[in-house]
Order: sequence, then C-alpha cells, then structure tokens
Amino acid sequence: MSRRPARPGAATGPLHVGLNLFYLGERAGGAGTYARELIRGILAVEPATRITAFVTAEVPDDLVGEAWGGDVRWERLPGELVRDRRPWSPVTSAFSQWVLEPGRARARGVDVLHGLANVAPVVATMPTVVTMLDVIWLHHPDVLAPADVLGMKVLGLTSARRADRVIAISQAGKDDLVETVGLDPARIDVTMLGVRQTQGAAATPEPQLRERLGLGRGRLVLCVAQKRVHKNLDGLLRGFALLDDPDATLVLPGAPTPHEEELRALAAQLGIAERVRFLDWVSSEDLEGLFAAAEAFVLPSLIEGFGLPIVEAMQRGVPVACSDVSSLPEVAGGAALLFDPHDVGAIAGAIGHLLGDPALRAQLAARGRARCAELTWEHTARDTLAVYRRAISGA
Repeated sequence: MSRRPARPGAATGPLHVGLNLFYLGERAGGAGTYARELIRGILAVEPATRITAFVTAEVPDDLVGEAWGGDVRWERLPGELVRDRRPWSPVTSAFSQWVLEPGRARARGVDVLHGLANVAPVVATMPTVVTMLDVIWLHHPDVLAPADVLGMKVLGLTSARRADRVIAISQAGKDDLVETVGLDPARIDVTMLGVRQTQGAAATPEPQLRERLGLGRGRLVLCVAQKRVHKNLDGLLRGFALLDDPDATLVLPGAPTPHEEELRALAAQLGIAERVRFLDWVSSEDLEGLFAAAEAFVLPSLIEGFGLPIVEAMQRGVPVACSDVSSLPEVAGGAALLFDPHDVGAIAGAIGHLLGDPALRAQLAARGRARCAELTWEHTARDTLAVYRRAISGA
C-alpha cells in the first residue's frame, strides 16, 4: 500500500521520520508523554535518525528545550491557525490532511509520516503510520462532544483504514481495533508504551504539598485519571465510601470537566466530601510529590488503551490496584492487585487490602519496579522503528 518508491536503503538504513504533532499543547497528557519519550527513545537507539516534527508555534517550550531538542527539526506553523489541540477537530484535521501532506512532509523528503494521536493523512504520497491510542469514543461516546465523535469516526477510522501500518499500544487495543473497527490484524503492530527509568521533575516537598493542596495529615490514595465517565471515578468514590478507614484521603488530580461536578455531588451524597480532594491539573513537581506521598495508587477504569499512570506509579515504588479489564492486566503484568471495576465492594476491598497490609505493599512495589524494567521507551522506540520499516517496505 506504499505510495511512492522508497529512498534507497530507507528500509534498512537511517530513516528520515516525519511526526504529526499538531495536537501538542501545554496539557497534552499521555499523548504528549508518548511524543516526548518516543522522540527521545528513537534518538537514543538510532542516533542517525532524522526527525522532522510538524508542530504549531504553541509547542511546549520545555519539549523543544529537551537535551535532544536540537537534534530535531521543528517545523512550526502559526499557533493561531490551530488553536484547538484536539487531533480530530475540523481545523487540526484540515492541517493534517492538506498542509502537512502532501506539501510540507513531501518537501522535507521524509521517508515515513507518523500520526501519533489517531490521525494521519488519508491521501498521501509517502508511507504512513498511525497510532490508534484507543477507540474508547466508540464504546463511550460521552467522552467527546457529538461533533468530535463524528469527526473521529470519519477521520480517525479513515486514517486507520488508509495507513500502511497501524500501531496499537496494547494487545487489548489491537483486539478492540479488530473486533470493533474491523481492521485486518496483519496490518496492526503492538508497540507498548514505556516509563522513564529515572524520575524527571523534582518532587514538591510533602509538607509543603499537603499544606498548599489541603491534603491533611492522613494516608493518601492517589488516582491520576481524566475526570470522564469511562474512568469509573464514580465507582471509585462508592468503593472509597465503603472503606473503613477515616484516616485515608482520596486524591484526584486532573483538569476539570463537566463530569467533575457530578462526582463532587456524589462525594457529598456519600458523606465523604471531606475525605476526597478534587485537584486541578498539577505541575510535574506536584505530581511527583503526590506519587512520593501516596500510600497506594488506584485506577478503576472500565476501558483503557494502555494505562500509563499505573506504570508511572509502579516505577516510583507506589503499590497499585487496578481494574481487571481491557489493557490493565496486560500492562500491570502481575504487579498489581486486580479488582472488578463494576463491583464497588471489590474496589473497597482492594484499597483496604493495600492500606492494611504493609507486606503486600512492599511486595507489589518490588514487582512493579521489576515490571517497569520491561517497559522502557527504548523498547517502544525500537518496535516503532521496525514498524516504520515495514511501512516503507510494504511488508
């Protein structure tokens, strides 16, 4: 399905990779981490790789300022032209289709063009790869506005069907693409995400963090998740309400959403409003501080493309409990306490077990670090480079 003759040696020698990163803003979340760490990983494992990153003028300064930032060609478009960071929005989609390709990417001579967040040009003159982070919006349309769901159905699914290769970030994600979207499994490669083996930002000191964020002096249970229905935070609140531990505080950082108001009302109805802290988006330093202060980490999602927060918790030695559905058991790899996310009693039991059993916490922390040693961004980078070469060769 390759669109043009490959540059001689491109399938085996150093590549020139184009990355569609129009969506990158200050709060790109997991998709932003994926872009940052994939670039770093590629340059670490194959330093001769040339990377052209297509971004807007609003690309985060700290991304361009990374130690490896000078090794990347940052192809900027005016930020005011793409204010909406959502890759499926009409304006961003138009830029992905008609500005990036065929014009700029072709002019820069890239060997392969990779859309990292569900979108790639559907009419291209070069091999294309698209990462389908998930299709949660097909199962839970409420995660997006109706117009955005329609946009993803048109653009995201067309991108997946037209790309030379499709990347899924877990086997569960690949299975979902095959079963729900009907993609040919032979065209889908699984490249699992990784975790930085050394921590990044310095942690905000715990006393300062507790005072500023109103966390009190009790034990902290941390959940880093978007405040959306499929994250099952209502189930987490109901389970937490059953927990016989008045000293525990549940901490929920993340950008506000309309669903948050429903969650706040539920916490009040359950009588646990004083034991739950709904935080806004927190800085890297504060997030590191929360991981350092947390006694347990919980992720109760109903569905995930990967579940990056659980490996980020594991890497920091925080014992994890998570859902036994979708990609989470696969990603946890036996290093987490699993529970049925539909059973609030099971959620309460898992949290209580973690908080009440120091030996279990120590065991899971050790298993988690060992699991993270298997999930590195260098592995992700090598697997992704292999996908690029398959796309170029037409294999």
